[in-house]
Amino acid sequence: MKNHMMMSVCAGALALAAAATPALAQQSASAPQQTEEATQVGEVVVTATRRATRLQDVPLSITAFSQQELTKKGIVGYEGLARETPGVVLNKPTANFNNFTARGIATNGYNANLQSSVAIYIDELPISTIGNTTVIDPTLFDVERVEFLRGPQGTLFGSGSLAGALRILTKAPELDGYSAGVLVDYGMTGADSFRQRYNAMVNVPLIEDELALRVVAFHRDEEGYTDNLGTGETNSNTLINSGIRGSMLWKPSERFSLRGTLSYEESEPKDSGLVDPSLGRNKRVSDRPDIFSGVLTTGNVTAEYQFNGAKLTSSSTLSQFDQKFYLDLAGTFGGAIAFALDADAYQRTFVQEMRLASDAGGKFDWVVGGFYLKRRLDVDYFYRSSPEFLAARGITGLPDEYYQRMYTHIDSHELAAFGELTYRFNDKFWVTGGMRYGEVSAQGFTEAGGYNSNYLVNALYSISGPLTITPIEEATGLKAEGSKPSFKISATWKPHTDLTTYATVSTGFRTPIVNAYGGRPSLVNPDDLIIPDGAESDDLTNFEIGLKGRFFDGLVYANLAAYYIDWSNIQVQANRVSDSVQFATNIGKAESKGLEFEVRTFPLEGLSLGLTGSIGSSKVTELSPEEAAISGAVLGAQLSSPKFQGAFNVDYRFALPNEMEGNVSMVVQHVGSYPGLFPNVPGQPGVVQSTYGHTDEYQNVNASFAVAKNDLTVGFYVENLFDDHSVTYVHPEAFLASRFGTMRPRTFGVRVGYEF
Repeated sequence: MKNHMMMSVCAGALALAAAATPALAQQSASAPQQTEEATQVGEVVVTATRRATRLQDVPLSITAFSQQELTKKGIVGYEGLARETPGVVLNKPTANFNNFTARGIATNGYNANLQSSVAIYIDELPISTIGNTTVIDPTLFDVERVEFLRGPQGTLFGSGSLAGALRILTKAPELDGYSAGVLVDYGMTGADSFRQRYNAMVNVPLIEDELALRVVAFHRDEEGYTDNLGTGETNSNTLINSGIRGSMLWKPSERFSLRGTLSYEESEPKDSGLVDPSLGRNKRVSDRPDIFSGVLTTGNVTAEYQFNGAKLTSSSTLSQFDQKFYLDLAGTFGGAIAFALDADAYQRTFVQEMRLASDAGGKFDWVVGGFYLKRRLDVDYFYRSSPEFLAARGITGLPDEYYQRMYTHIDSHELAAFGELTYRFNDKFWVTGGMRYGEVSAQGFTEAGGYNSNYLVNALYSISGPLTITPIEEATGLKAEGSKPSFKISATWKPHTDLTTYATVSTGFRTPIVNAYGGRPSLVNPDDLIIPDGAESDDLTNFEIGLKGRFFDGLVYANLAAYYIDWSNIQVQANRVSDSVQFATNIGKAESKGLEFEVRTFPLEGLSLGLTGSIGSSKVTELSPEEAAISGAVLGAQLSSPKFQGAFNVDYRFALPNEMEGNVSMVVQHVGSYPGLFPNVPGQPGVVQSTYGHTDEYQNVNASFAVAKNDLTVGFYVENLFDDHSVTYVHPEAFLASRFGTMRPRTFGVRVGYEF
């Protein structure tokens, strides 16, 4: 399969970070003045343009989070980030299974077989992959900053950033002194689910002002809150997450630095968090625990050299991601037969990026660079019955409970050159142009050693006796390739020191997809459709205008962005009716348009009020009858994104006796309803899927109270104050008996932080 693709970056608008509050340590025992808090908001520095720039001056739509803000709000993973970022929702069936939707660019919440529309980076490593593999939910502790860039970001961040990019930037070692800190969190969900979170950091200078080591360790043991009626396990979705990260920085001169980082994180949920409301609150059913676990090991070396007028950066990353994807598929046939998948995956990735960025301050600002990615993903598909079912039906002939074993791997490569150039006519007006040209390829392989059988037919039609075992032959799949330039053009006008406005046109892309079962007929119903070889890249163009303003001497910050997105040749996930085989294909067009806003004000000393949100519409606009039949889509179908979401937060800092400082904060979040998939059954036009449904429109309220003195902070918090049990996710597939994700029940807790 040969196709073209678009690579790009976007420009967006609004971004705002809250004033820093006590976390591991506090800045002062007395409450700061309003103007000081406002200045902190305006002075947040981000590196979304590959150089350090004030957030309010960047003509992009960015939301940034400092570690202090993450700690104060209790954000330890993706879920909290999504609720605090305008225009973004997180489709999360369970831990380690995360798909972000930004600006409505998603056709369902599962994204099976598709590259995610939002790229996720830990430092320089892209960790987001195709939608039906696990994506580890990293613990957000001791990070320098988290940046969520909305709109296509392909120029600087490559494939997968169709709708945005999430960057998790860890802290580098500090050369100027020893420091250490701990943060402990104990919580209780419901009456019997105990949460434990332990975090620690130590920073040690080895050679004064030249060499330093920073080590971070964390452990989470969070008891679950769902009961699995199939396994008999209460609080079954317990999460165990542990990790360690070591980073060494060597800076022998002002011009040169070398940083090496090794990290290891293991995330092991004991069962899925998806439930079946018909069974009762927080109840689910599966024959065994559904498991989505992952172990991510990463090594990175980053070298920087400051020339006269430009900085050269070279980043080399090698990672290994081992994952388990075990789930009960019996819902496909209403639980009539034993049918499940145990898949083990092993992903090895090498990434090399080198870029040269000019120093800011001249007529021209520029960045040029090259990017190379090599990835191999091995997936072993083991489809199983159960010994009990086989014995009851008298089915024999299998070596064990697995009726099919299939060993596969996919090799993928990406090679790209990119650049951006900004010309400043004066201090008030400048234009930016960016382009990326890259080549991507992906090829699937079926390895020898596997086998298939006629189990599904015999099980469904109650045929006893020995099964026919057929070896799966070694095979080489078609090679999917794509190459095409992508671009970004923007103009920025700064009529006043405190006001930045911009207009941008940018493009985005996803890489072509190879279907593992391409060309294969159904063994259950030979008249069902033949799985296509794969899907070509889709094309996306984003038109955006925005402003970032500071008003009334810094007492009010307001950031706005309006966008219109044209999305064509859309990659979608479909599902063959007879045997639930998933595959990727392309369909017509969709459009997404909306408004994002972030406002923060400081009406009184120590008090800040914030309002963030998005209003938008995303829907299918062009569709042929053939495309409708294969995908289940219909004209005018709403994509998987709410029409409105928003959050209002209040934060008040005040002085207490004995040189202590108090802090009270509350955030009220609202997310509108949206569908989990297209309405019709793929392959059966006009037949509404039994699994079609919408999430609930819901509100979430979190509150906290903290007291800080010197280096000690003690905080009390409540999450989901009103114990809302709304459905926040609907799984689009019929194979799951328990398909609904709900909010974590009300949780009370205490956080204690101390910095040495």
